[in-house]
Amino acid sequence: MHPDDPPRPLFGLPRIFSKQEDFEYLTALHDDLANGITLCAGSLGASPHNNVPEIAEKFAKRIHFAHLRNVQIEEDGSFQESEHLDGAVRMPLLVWVLLQEEKNRQADDRADFNIPFRPDHGHELLSDAEMETHPGYPLVGRLRGLAEIRGVIDGLNYASGERSQFGA
Repeated sequence: MHPDDPPRPLFGLPRIFSKQEDFEYLTALHDDLANGITLCAGSLGASPHNNVPEIAEKFAKRIHFAHLRNVQIEEDGSFQESEHLDGAVRMPLLVWVLLQEEKNRQADDRADFNIPFRPDHGHELLSDAEMETHPGYPLVGRLRGLAEIRGVIDGLNYASGERSQFGA
């Protein structure tokens, strides 16, 4: 399950999966880890009512994939894409929650202990403006987001005393 994007009615159509209560309802329908979620930080973060790291922590065992993107919420409730580390979602805390869940899964001998993620969306940077890409998916901008998230992962691992997976 992927949260509605955006998490508010669109063209008069209601949203069905955009807040913690929706996750609770849908995961309770079939109480099995296979009934999982794609944690989209941007979709959830676009609602000021959602605490994305808290939602991730509550449903950590059911996260099958994570879209790590961030949004800036405007005063009127609208939102726009922001840099991965600068927006409504506390990205370092969210990444920490995902890393803790990976450790828990590894301790439980789960074969799926790695949570795949991608730095979803990005800003047009450098040669991105000259390339034909799908809106929101520029190559250099997404690589920048990946580098930032890898830096967060490395910093969190270093702070917790673990040897870096990206270097000394």
